[in-house]
Amino acid sequence: MAIKPTRVNPPTMAKPGGHYSHATVANGFVFVSGQLPIRPDGTKLSDASFEIQAVQVLANVQAALEAAGSSVDKLVQVRVYVDSLDNWPAFNAVYAGWAGSAKPSRAVVPTGPLHYGFKVEVEAVGVL
Repeated sequence: MAIKPTRVNPPTMAKPGGHYSHATVANGFVFVSGQLPIRPDGTKLSDASFEIQAVQVLANVQAALEAAGSSVDKLVQVRVYVDSLDNWPAFNAVYAGWAGSAKPSRAVVPTGPLHYGFKVEVEAVGVL
């Protein structure tokens, strides 16, 4: 029997910029939509350094996970979109500090320019 998905849009995050939810909970999983470097007040960090953008993106992923009843240590898969592979070492360093002992499956996808001129976007799947 299928369980109706629950949409999660916590007040601690900027409102979604399109027709989506920050996270969806279904059948014991939490699916976090691609998160961009946007502060909770809606400020877009397009002009910030790559590292600052990466920190904000991961904070957004964490906020969505926690609002859905999950956490970073319950991640099972992470997909990272970067504007350039030149930024991958910097992302990996920020990510390792953020994820700690959690080592979910992960992929990196080099994309070229991202929406609003952002340099990084991250989507994730966790469990409850």
